[in-house]
Amino acid sequence: MAMTPSKRDYSLLGRDAEASVASGLAAAEWYHTDVARKEMKALMQRADGPAIRDTVIWLGAMVVSGGLGVWLWGSWWAVPFFLVYGVLYGSASDSRWHECGHGTAFRTMWMNNVVYQIACFMIMRNPVTWRWSHTRHHTDTVIVGRDPEIAVMRPPDLARLALNFFGILDAWYAMVDMLRNAAGVMSAAEKTFVPESEWPKAIRIARVWLAIYAATIALCFFMGSILPAMLIGLPRLYGAWHHVMTGLLQHGGLADNVVDHRLNSRTVLMNPVSRFIYWNMNYHVEHHMFPMVPYHALPRLHAMIRHDLPAPNPSIWNGYREMLPAFLRQLRNEDYFLKRELPPTARPYKEDFHADPVAQAAE
Repeated sequence: MAMTPSKRDYSLLGRDAEASVASGLAAAEWYHTDVARKEMKALMQRADGPAIRDTVIWLGAMVVSGGLGVWLWGSWWAVPFFLVYGVLYGSASDSRWHECGHGTAFRTMWMNNVVYQIACFMIMRNPVTWRWSHTRHHTDTVIVGRDPEIAVMRPPDLARLALNFFGILDAWYAMVDMLRNAAGVMSAAEKTFVPESEWPKAIRIARVWLAIYAATIALCFFMGSILPAMLIGLPRLYGAWHHVMTGLLQHGGLADNVVDHRLNSRTVLMNPVSRFIYWNMNYHVEHHMFPMVPYHALPRLHAMIRHDLPAPNPSIWNGYREMLPAFLRQLRNEDYFLKRELPPTARPYKEDFHADPVAQAAE
């Protein structure tokens, strides 16, 4: 008789966390496509130019759209400008904290740090906590009980996913974390990946953020208008939809508990506007394989190693047509996942994990 698999335990302190360590899935050796040392060295070359250009465009567009939104406040003409401002604030900041957190966007490290701090505030992710959280995400990508950044758990909570297109739950949990940290408390989960020496920094930043939000709210009451919050805070809600739309595609519906990024990550070809907002993170298999390659070099990396990778989804829409049915099947069977097909030129998958990656789970 076939045994019904136990439910996944995503807690960083739970059963699956212990099992991942015991089985060798935690901090495992991951598969990497072979790239000549000289070529990889060229790809990893950092430069200030592309990131300075993109950051000037990003922040400049925020100043223009936000300024026009304020000028036209009180009329419907303000709406399109705040919609643009919201996406630049609540979505473009997601990729900026990510790339600058890796330290690869700029060659000059203080530039990475400045943009990282600004973007973390916008996306409401403590820059200390999330730096260590993202390190764990790359070490144990979609390993159940180890990865603190799994966006879609199994079975998927579709209501939560829908709410997060408006940033509602993410922002709420971010506020709870900020208030807890500001009170001097690090959660038990945070303590599993943030070194104790870093706790005071996380607490201090939370207190600074709390003061900024308190001042913004006080200004709203003083002015008798929500306009200040439309510029600081609320864009994390009304501008979140793009980073959620692109972020779900990173790993949604794919395998978990594997040690090959070709199985658990998805590359999607996107339009130039989305690529600018997303800072080329649509090349997600490539990024996870080689996280020290700067965002502006990812298209070159993709062209270099695509012979060894699953074919990219040709559009965002195509990615969702593939992913959403997988979510629905996972509601009935959480062991179901989408198996990526490799081209004939690729090396076989590294298949040292528990589930059979070839056979799809039965409906």
